[in-house]
Parts: sequence; structure tokens; C-alpha cells
Amino acid sequence: MYDLHCHLLPNIDDGARDLPTALEMARIAAGDGITHLACTPHIYPGLFENTAESIAKAVQDLDQELKSHGIALELSYGADIQVVPEMVGNLHSCIFPTINESRYFLFEPSHHVPLQNFDGYVFDSISAGFVPMITHPERLRWLEDHYREFVSAAHAGAWIQLTAGSLVGRFGKAPRYWAEKMLDDGIVHLLATDGHNLKSRPPLLAEGAEAAAKYVGKEEASRLVLERPGSVWENAEPADISQPPGLGDFDKDPGRKAGGLLRRLFRSAR
Repeated sequence: MYDLHCHLLPNIDDGARDLPTALEMARIAAGDGITHLACTPHIYPGLFENTAESIAKAVQDLDQELKSHGIALELSYGADIQVVPEMVGNLHSCIFPTINESRYFLFEPSHHVPLQNFDGYVFDSISAGFVPMITHPERLRWLEDHYREFVSAAHAGAWIQLTAGSLVGRFGKAPRYWAEKMLDDGIVHLLATDGHNLKSRPPLLAEGAEAAAKYVGKEEASRLVLERPGSVWENAEPADISQPPGLGDFDKDPGRKAGGLLRRLFRSAR
């Protein structure tokens, strides 16, 4: 399996607090069946001032430690990027990293405050040639009154990433409800661990895939943790990747004109 969202790097954000914790998290991930993992610390201006350069160096150091401890886990990197006005510009200039140097990046709205001009940020990202992967929307406190915005974003070409632990109740009843609803509505592209520590937020992915299978079936559940994140890792064209069951063909559905427009913009930008 591929985990594209994990705070494994030690002492760089609110994830692994030290190297021993990071190593034990890596062992947990590998034991769970994760073979490829993107280290994605927060980029949050004023709080976590990480950059692509500093993250890449930290991953290189951690990778050497994993090898010396015999932990079989292929590492790459990205970042959990807080949505800010300079986001697209910093992606273009490579100050902010994408996942494994691809066109895909983690797009993190605020947990507590609705994101103003949400559709504008999605549009700007895609028209600039990137694919925003919206992180853990099921856990946002403002989701209930803005659910349709996330549905529209998925139809427009953004990807929806759920936290695996939400589907087994690690974050409470509300995130579990919204995660199940998004799966039931067929708009979820992938699961990730968003692992931060050893106890409350371990890097476990298989349990989420098993829970997801109850709503979307085993084949689609496998796509959530293997096929689609693997395609991101390889920087595949979005048009060549299977869509979640609720999205369908953008260009043929007249009710999804915005999605078709953004898809055409994306193709022309690349």
C-alpha cells in the first residue's frame, strides 16, 4: 500500500517527536503492509516554516536510518500545505513540495474556519497544472454547512483524501459519519494515515481499507490505497486514472460543466 500523508519526520512539526518515535512509526507502517510512504510535514506560515529543501534533507537523513535499522519502507516527501494566497506561486517555484515531485499536492484547509474562496483556490491550482488533494475534509469542523463545496471540488478535478482512522472511529462519531457519507457518495479518491504518533494517530492504513470495503467494495477499496496513490507516486495523468464511482465522465455529463472546464484547463496547462 501507499501512504501519501504521514507526519513521520522527527522533530519537524507536530508529528514524530524524535528519531526513536519515527523509527517505531516506520515499523508500524511497514508491518501494516505499507511499502511506499510520503513524509508530509505541515507547511503553515508562522508556525511550521518547512520548505521543499528542508523536508528533502530530513527525508534523506531518515531514509539512512531506516536502512541501518532494516526497515523496508520506500520514502519520498511532500507537505501538508495550509491553504494560503501564495500557495500556487510557491508550488511553481518549488518552495512548497508536491508529492514525490509530481503534479499532485496536499491541500489543507483550516480545521476550524471555513475557507473563503474555496472554489477559487481549487480552480487556480488546477488551471496552473496541479492536482490538489484535499486532506481529511471529514474532520473539518465546518464541513456540515459546506459539504456541497467539497462535492463540487471533487467534480471539478480536486481529489478527496480521507484519513483511514476516521473510518474506524479514531476521531469520533462525526468524522466517521462524514467519511462514510463521502464513500457512499462515491467522491473519495484515496485514504492515507495522517500518522502523527504511536498511540492516538498511528500510521495504520489497512484498517481503513477494510472499513471502506463495506461501502465501496473490495476492488474500489484497493484503489483507495494502492492503484490511485501509486499513480500519484508515478505522476500519472489524471485522465488515465480510474475515477471514484460517484464522479463518472466529466465531459459527458452536462450537470458537471465546471468539472469539464477545469479538466480541459488542466490538460492545456500540462
